[in-house]
Amino acid sequence: MAPIPRLKAYEGPALLSYGFRPLFLLAALQAGLTIIVWLGFVTGHLAIPTAFAPVDWHIHEMLFGYQAAAIGGFLLTAIPNWTGRLPVQGTPLLVLVLAWIAGRIAVAASALIGWRLALAIDALFLILLAGAAAREIVAGRNWRNLKVVVLIGLLLVANLAFHLEAALTGGADYARRFAIAVVLMLVGLIAGRIVPSFTRNWLAPRGAGRLPIPFGGYDKVVLAASALALSLWVAQPDTVASGVALALCAVLHAVRLARWAGDRTWRNPLLVILHVGYAFVPLGFALSAAASFGLVGPGAGLHAWTAGAFGTVTLAVMSRASLGHTGRPLVATAATQACYVLIVIGSVARICSGLGHGPVALLHVAGLCWSLAFLGFAVSYWRVLTGARLGPKAAPAAGPA
Repeated sequence: MAPIPRLKAYEGPALLSYGFRPLFLLAALQAGLTIIVWLGFVTGHLAIPTAFAPVDWHIHEMLFGYQAAAIGGFLLTAIPNWTGRLPVQGTPLLVLVLAWIAGRIAVAASALIGWRLALAIDALFLILLAGAAAREIVAGRNWRNLKVVVLIGLLLVANLAFHLEAALTGGADYARRFAIAVVLMLVGLIAGRIVPSFTRNWLAPRGAGRLPIPFGGYDKVVLAASALALSLWVAQPDTVASGVALALCAVLHAVRLARWAGDRTWRNPLLVILHVGYAFVPLGFALSAAASFGLVGPGAGLHAWTAGAFGTVTLAVMSRASLGHTGRPLVATAATQACYVLIVIGSVARICSGLGHGPVALLHVAGLCWSLAFLGFAVSYWRVLTGARLGPKAAPAAGPA
């Protein structure tokens, strides 16, 4: 494990004392409210003065609004653990938060202010986040985690491409796949370290038995294969080459998950949900492979990744990190467990609706469960994220080095 970061005296609002506090709260509110607004938008009951088509606005705000905030909250919490340096807090953190909020307003009003200005404002958060992450990692000489900064840079490129493609062609098919691929690589990289690490830390003191295999050579092969398969998928999702590569990755990720001893964590909801969330990764590869061969629609695989893997892993990490870094016991309350159940039900419902074999009501069930899961997190963790920390500093909960 990396050194615990040094802490400096901080007398400002608790909300701005650590990056996870405002960004996890904003991510949860964005995730919950965006789905509600989108359902009204796409059915014609609400109007948003955005230059994006309804489906593109929905996808953009889930990837570059909610997901970017969640990633930012995780990185600003994990990087001090990786480097031992001081966390970003106070005014610098407020600038990041305001940049994120400005981006959401600019995208929503892009039809009024023009897509070019909206692009410039929306890009600011990821530019600042990448800059802050690079500065801390370089200053802390934590070279191996510079790959995270590269992925944030690629996410920024995907955001710029999303605006450009939507403005020039009326849709953002390539850019949305590119962004999903980048986030999926981030999930694969980060989950590949924290899931086996947290699982081992919990299982090891509990006696003999199978322990997770830590990040190693096999994981690097899986990530390299995933990068190749996703590159093919972004460029040509409906080809045989893409389908074969995606199917191979489905097997590789399923084996990877099996190596983490998730079957031994059933008594710990904070761990179980991490394994369940990652299970959507191989499922997404398998469904996307099937879509490449014309066996199912593309929506099922997309939502296995976005609603299932991204949503569930994000919720799991946000809850664990929020508890651990505010000095609270790493125990999932009934409210937290309810959020976990809702996000899994919502994800499964959305995947099934993407298969095209279920009633239209499945889409509304998925949206309702998703919104309740994230809004439930925002409500139940409001005091955790906005209040003072309890007791001495906890062990790192955002991830190993």
